[in-house]
Amino acid sequence: MRRFSAFTLLLLVSFVSLHAESLLSIPVTDIDGKTGTLAPYQGRVLLIVNTASECGYTPQYEGLQSLYTKYREKGLVVLGFPCNQFGGQEPGSAAEIKKFCTSSFHVTFPMFDKIDVNGPKRHPLYVALAGPTSPVPGNIKWNFNKFLVGRDGKILRRFDSSAAPESPGVVQAVEAALAAKP
Repeated sequence: MRRFSAFTLLLLVSFVSLHAESLLSIPVTDIDGKTGTLAPYQGRVLLIVNTASECGYTPQYEGLQSLYTKYREKGLVVLGFPCNQFGGQEPGSAAEIKKFCTSSFHVTFPMFDKIDVNGPKRHPLYVALAGPTSPVPGNIKWNFNKFLVGRDGKILRRFDSSAAPESPGVVQAVEAALAAKP
C-alpha cells in the first residue's frame, strides 16, 4: 500500500475542498434575473437539471417537483437550468419559462436563467459538472440530464435524461446522499 506524506494529504484535502467550494461560488442568474451563486445551498444535497419546456421529457418537471417536495425538509434542493441547445425545445424568455413551469407543473424549486450546457459558451457551472476535471465528464446529450451533488459540494452521480426523477436509481441515490454525513 502506498503511503502519502502529511503534506500530500493536506494538498489533496485542500484540492477537494477548493473544488467543492468553487462549485458553490460559480456565478448564476436566477429566473427573475437576480445574480448570485449557489453558496446559499451549502450543506444541502443538490439535484441540478438542464430543463426544457417543449421536450418529450418535460413531464419530468412533475417528478422533480415531487422529489423536491418529499425531500426538501431533509436537505434536498432541485435546481433547474433551462437550456435551448437540444432541438430548440426551450425557446421562451425567462418570464415565459417561469410561467410555464409554475402554471403547468406547479414548480416551486429554484429555477435559473437559460444557459448553454455544451460548446464554447458552456456555462461555468456545467464546465464544473461535465467538463474534463469532473468525476463524470462528457457532453450533455439531451434535456433533463441530472447531476447529484452531495452536502459537501462534491459531484456524486450523473443521470441521463431517461432516468425519471422518481425512478428507484435516482431516489436511492438522493436518499443515500441525504443520509451521508458531511
